[in-house]
Amino acid sequence: MTPESVMTLAQQAMEITILISLPMLLAALVVGLLVSIFQAATQINEMTLSFIPKLLVMFLVLMLAGPWMLSQILNYMTTLFSNIPSMIG
Repeated sequence: MTPESVMTLAQQAMEITILISLPMLLAALVVGLLVSIFQAATQINEMTLSFIPKLLVMFLVLMLAGPWMLSQILNYMTTLFSNIPSMIG
């Protein structure tokens, strides 16, 4: 196994990690921003006010994007495992 192939595998792993985590991170960012604007406008400083909506939205995004996320990671792992014999020798 050459250093270039190791770096390619690492790059692909990082790309799939970013791709899979992006929907949940973006949803949490948008909800956090909206709750912060609401808290600034109403001057309500309650920590659970930002936590509960984020939790609910993350659950909703996981339910909606979960099958896509699972198929992406399964495709990556299937390709990775099928290429093991060619990587070794």
